Amino acid sequence: MQQRTLGQNDLTVSALGLGCMGMSDFYGTPDENRAIKTLQRALDRGVTFFDTADMYGPFTNEKLVGRVLGMHHHEVTIATKFGIMRDESGAVHGINGRPSYVEKACNDSLQRLGVDTIDLYYLHRVDPEVPIEHTVGAMGRLVEDGKVRYLGLSEAAADTLRRANDEHPITALQTEYSLWSRGPEEDILPTCRELGIGFVPYSPLGRGFLTGRFQSPEDLPENDWRRHNPRFQGENFQKNLDLVEEVERLAADKGVTPAQLALAWVLHQGDDIVPIPGTTNPDHLDDNIGALNVSLSDDELERIDEIAPQGVAAGDRYPDMSSVGR
Repeated sequence: MQQRTLGQNDLTVSALGLGCMGMSDFYGTPDENRAIKTLQRALDRGVTFFDTADMYGPFTNEKLVGRVLGMHHHEVTIATKFGIMRDESGAVHGINGRPSYVEKACNDSLQRLGVDTIDLYYLHRVDPEVPIEHTVGAMGRLVEDGKVRYLGLSEAAADTLRRANDEHPITALQTEYSLWSRGPEEDILPTCRELGIGFVPYSPLGRGFLTGRFQSPEDLPENDWRRHNPRFQGENFQKNLDLVEEVERLAADKGVTPAQLALAWVLHQGDDIVPIPGTTNPDHLDDNIGALNVSLSDDELERIDEIAPQGVAAGDRYPDMSSVGR
């Protein structure tokens, strides 16, 4: 397994991580047995970077990850997130970045994961009511107390990232990035590189769309969150399917799968980038790992830029974009 380093503090992880959200929430009915097999396959294949959050499940994803990976916690990097408030029923109650909440959220995650230290702790979304310095200052105290090793932010704007990094070194920024979500190239990626912050793209396969598995919205389970995502709805779906068909043609010409081509493109954007595609299927995991062996020539990268320029996707990334990019 290839390795990459996030940030400037020697946090070395597998070049491809595993997003665990779908194992417990959002993408249809969870299958815990298959999720466990996928996590075990990831370990067997040398994946050492696993991503979860307190709100996935809610709360059950951390427990799952901790149960399977806990005995390996000295060999792997487990990242989790806090800040999006959900109750046991799954209802969302806003964003909380208040210093008084930070330690409680961390302690709860430590208990669910069954570890003494969280390797990488992200603020899931920036709280518009709390100066980022206050939230990150409280997160920094967790590092001082030995409860957290490294800090990260998720979906933060470039200016917010600078202010946060001035308060305490930020090791990684997690943001959606893929062939149909290239917005970070404008400000976010340059800022990360200026400050020496690693970049962790989530949904590098466009929430599965770029794999070619979905030919109509009806291919999604009834209880799948993506049915409410603008990019999976109405005319947007068909327009985005046109992009997928171009990716499929290019992948076929190269003798790789669409998922491998899409992931290889993300991996080619820089050695400071560690994508975390999510899957609940061991075979899909193997397919994703195969992207690490896909080389793209300058001509191929240019062709991909032609078929998937910035802004190519139809529809917003979320039904409500008000809580991202703050």
